[in-house]
Amino acid sequence: MMLDVVCVVDEQDRFVFVSAASENVFGYSPEEMICKTVFDLVHPDDRERTYQASREIMSGNARNLFENRYVRKDGSIVNIMWSAIWSEDHKLRIGVARDITKRKHAEQLQDALYAISEATNITQDLPALFKRIHQIIGGLMPANNFFVALYDAPSETLNFPYFVDERHPAPLSSKLDSSTRSAEVIRSGEPLLFSAGETTSSSKFTKTDVGHGSLSWLGVPLKSEQEVIGVLVVQSYAGNSHYEEADRDLLLFVSTQVAAAITHKTMQTRLEYMAQYDPLTSLPNRELFVDRLRVALARANRDQTLLILLFIDLDEFKSVNDTLGHAAGDILLQQVAERLKQGVRASDTVARFGGDEFVVLLEGTIKRDYVSHCAEKIRKIFNAPFEIEQQPIQISPSIGVAVYPTHGESVDELMKSADQAMYSAKKQGGDRIQIKGAPK
Repeated sequence: MMLDVVCVVDEQDRFVFVSAASENVFGYSPEEMICKTVFDLVHPDDRERTYQASREIMSGNARNLFENRYVRKDGSIVNIMWSAIWSEDHKLRIGVARDITKRKHAEQLQDALYAISEATNITQDLPALFKRIHQIIGGLMPANNFFVALYDAPSETLNFPYFVDERHPAPLSSKLDSSTRSAEVIRSGEPLLFSAGETTSSSKFTKTDVGHGSLSWLGVPLKSEQEVIGVLVVQSYAGNSHYEEADRDLLLFVSTQVAAAITHKTMQTRLEYMAQYDPLTSLPNRELFVDRLRVALARANRDQTLLILLFIDLDEFKSVNDTLGHAAGDILLQQVAERLKQGVRASDTVARFGGDEFVVLLEGTIKRDYVSHCAEKIRKIFNAPFEIEQQPIQISPSIGVAVYPTHGESVDELMKSADQAMYSAKKQGGDRIQIKGAPK
């Protein structure tokens, strides 16, 4: 009637006696275990340390509370806590095995929840968070094939920001297809467990977003304040690795913390973006630009290279707002931002300081006699008219130029020089370039 298993093992590590509880713990009857070796059943990853522990016991050192994992007859894993002694007279090890799978499961779950919470605070962005969540879930169940799909309700679009699959590349964003398994999870707000060949109601959702040929598929909804924001999916192509109801319940429990982590990180990323980028043009704002300029100055000082800083103010921008309205003015600013980005290299920086003021930072290998050419290239961006509501708008810039180190060696000095040069260009009628210190 004992719930714990009493085992007697000989010097060759063979079971010579096993109590009746073995069938509940190991899945084998006592008769099936007799003559099997301990290492026929021990989990492969635990065999080496189990062997070392058994040798210590046979040398006369009793072991209490030794933990390892066994593979049950049905292939599932059971966590065991042992107490064992060696009988020198009989040349036998006598051990008592207790099933602690539920306790270990609870500990793993608690550790996973803590790890997800910690990842929310220490990861830099969403991709890093998704990667860490993948690692955490991989410690709870097979997760070689794992993806996160997020649902955008207004556009009814499914996106795949994190996708790891041994057979398929990440799919493109697409409209939600109601016949797919992911769509069913999002629509119903309920988990879906699918295994090849099953005849349950879930088998009608045979169309997968990806992963054709998977033998086992498990998806759970990601809910934030009762709203489904996406789905968390693990799938397997191997016949010896499949998901069960226990895996479904585990992933469903963890998904609550995962959804909270994604929501928190998304909000954090959005706030960081809003703090560093202009909401109208999506260009870096003054704060971010100053940070980049500071880094660029340090790099230029180290490499002994030039920096070109251009302050750009749009001539007669106020008249556009007055005649066409502020909405038209906003469209014009967006088009100017786009042209400026297309007119520089990826390594250069374009920022909006507010109103109709833009700045451009050119760095790298630039010769001194190339400064005017660089500025003129920016000015020519404005030659072609802009089009707002099918109406051509011609607008010109006043551009002030400052060069490091000639016109300043610090952030404040260089920005002040470029700003003064820009106002000088505007006073001369605009649509011109003024280099700091050059003749007007």
